[in-house]
Amino acid sequence: MIDFNYENEFNLENEEAIANWLSAVIVSENKKEGEINYIFCDDEYLHKINVEYLDHDTLTDIISFDYTMGNEISGDIFVSVERVQDNANDFKVLFEDELKRVLVHGILHYCGYKDKGEEDEKIMRAKEDEKLALFHVER
Repeated sequence: MIDFNYENEFNLENEEAIANWLSAVIVSENKKEGEINYIFCDDEYLHKINVEYLDHDTLTDIISFDYTMGNEISGDIFVSVERVQDNANDFKVLFEDELKRVLVHGILHYCGYKDKGEEDEKIMRAKEDEKLALFHVER
């Protein structure tokens, strides 16, 4: 089950369409959907988590805590709406498109994709693009 939670004033306009798309992404990776919680917050909230749990004193757009067991993916995905907006501006893309990229990025991590090295990052970007294309089909 995919659940959306809000620690700020932000609200997804199309929760059902996003959840259906993310579910389709999980199936497309031959995984089972467990409990996946998205928590939308601001920079301050996510920075505190980054420092407290990961010992990283930096701002980030997403932090995911993976509770996957076997083939069933589960976890908590924290998303800084402020960071997503800044990144959308920096990359000159729509906020909605950057948000979808971040949302699917967390799922892809749970599916086993990494992004620490240059080659892994290329694979992750390609997977993001592939899964973003599914959104247009699922609507």
